[in-house]
Amino acid sequence: MSREQSYMNLEPPLLDTNLLVYAYDESEGAKHEICKRMVDECWCSTRKFSISLQNLSEFYVIMTAKVENPVPEELAKEIVQDIIEFQNWKILGYDAHTILAAIDLSKEFMVHYGDALLAATMKDHGIFSIYTEDRAFALIPWLTVSNPFEAPL
Repeated sequence: MSREQSYMNLEPPLLDTNLLVYAYDESEGAKHEICKRMVDECWCSTRKFSISLQNLSEFYVIMTAKVENPVPEELAKEIVQDIIEFQNWKILGYDAHTILAAIDLSKEFMVHYGDALLAATMKDHGIFSIYTEDRAFALIPWLTVSNPFEAPL
């Protein structure tokens, strides 16, 4: 069993920003319901997720300025704070070396730098599984990508 496979079985998968936004953005219909259920399982301690500082920053900006019905900044901050403080969310940070690795990943796999930074952060923390609808992550061969809006094969 490879290092990636053993970590994949032990570490909580990362929940990408788009899914976290859908969990709180009621205007997203079916996507909201699916993602809300996933996040509720985390809050009820029946499921764990990883989330990066990058995801939390993106979430705050999107929820306060880019969704159909933006939420007040203080409410968005409270959600971010709750995630940071709750034990079922594994918070992933990054450093200067992660940034350099992301630059290399971006070039090697021809993915957007933001996606490469998230992938590099995940790799630093031994996380090799991500829930997202962003197809770019599938270009990175050591990631297992799950889209909760598609039926499993």
